[in-house]
Amino acid sequence: MKKILIISFYWPPSGKASMHLPLKFADLLPDYNWDPTILTIQEDTVSATDESFDTNKIHVIRTNFWDPFTLYKKLLGRGSEVKLEVSESISKTNASISQKISLWIRMNLFVPDARIGWRFSGYKEAINKLKGEKFDVILSNGPPHSTHLLSKKISKKLGVPMVSVFIDPWVDISYYKGHSRNFITKVIDSYFEKSVLKHSAKTILVTMQLQNYFLNKYSFLKNKTELIYWGYNEKDFQIEINKPAAEEEIILHAGNMYDHQNPINFWKNIKNEINSGRKIKLKFVGTIGPAVKNSLEEFELDTHSQFLGFLPYKEVIKEVLNANYLLVCIAEPRHIPGKLFEYMRSGNPIIAFGDDNEEVKKMLEETNSGKMYSYADGGSNFFSEYLTLNTSIEKVKKYSREESVKKFSEILNDLV
Repeated sequence: MKKILIISFYWPPSGKASMHLPLKFADLLPDYNWDPTILTIQEDTVSATDESFDTNKIHVIRTNFWDPFTLYKKLLGRGSEVKLEVSESISKTNASISQKISLWIRMNLFVPDARIGWRFSGYKEAINKLKGEKFDVILSNGPPHSTHLLSKKISKKLGVPMVSVFIDPWVDISYYKGHSRNFITKVIDSYFEKSVLKHSAKTILVTMQLQNYFLNKYSFLKNKTELIYWGYNEKDFQIEINKPAAEEEIILHAGNMYDHQNPINFWKNIKNEINSGRKIKLKFVGTIGPAVKNSLEEFELDTHSQFLGFLPYKEVIKEVLNANYLLVCIAEPRHIPGKLFEYMRSGNPIIAFGDDNEEVKKMLEETNSGKMYSYADGGSNFFSEYLTLNTSIEKVKKYSREESVKKFSEILNDLV
């Protein structure tokens, strides 16, 4: 069996969504004659935990990591036992002076991100723990993109080719919107990005627009990138759900919703629907930014909302299957939210908001699973249009992670 080292900052029991793809890779790669070892951290202070994942059969190596968010929480007056909400941590809405200072430090002094400490603290410990191990390929999963810097360092030390997976852009990732980064920070960050991409034998992008963005930016990436969509786990949908009869129509948003994803005009339209006699309940799984909360209160929708917070992944799938409609808010044209694939697989009607994202629009039209609107539009016609939707599950299945792992194994085999 060939051996692969998968380096991922997030790993169970972390409930962070970005660990789902490497988790499925590690779970299924043995079927393609690849034996995975995971390199990750002991614990982080932001992610909620999800104990529902069984990873006992996977070899995991954990290293120490000093998390600057421990100081950030102290500045905010939070106890060590309190998890920091991700959507809150980068919001400037209702921010105190200490939070604004902390945000500036995070955006300008931690390059490429606040996980950069792992590049230093994790390296020596990882090399010691990897003694005697021989790998054919190293897989690096980011963000956080500092993981790629650690992976590059280990790749050079061990003389093993590296494959980098980019779930999001690097130097202009969407959560930088509305934040200032100084010139020197941007120059250093751009240097790091370019150095990782040059070193990587292959770079995997999870959207076509993200792939095109990097190909246009760096000519040396020609013939060095591959597109593998984020996808969903088919096995997670092999469950029986008895959808309860409800007096209210449930609109569900699963995952974190940041301030820059706030569909203000949609909330206004929902308020109008309720005023006209429609019984609607908004459900939120995960965290929502302060600006989103303010908008819900402004349109008096907070009393029609249920905030479920973090839920174990299996419970999230049940909520998705039980909802009447599924809400997704897209950050920018290169972005396809991971939950979109699970939404499509559920077969429930999808309400999507995003500007200039033709890739998502094409997916929804191809699978007949949802309608997409601009943020300015607000989706006023959705309730008269959704009856035309009838999701083609067979077309959705090409986005399963089982298919993704099969393609990934072929990429690995070409490298060794």
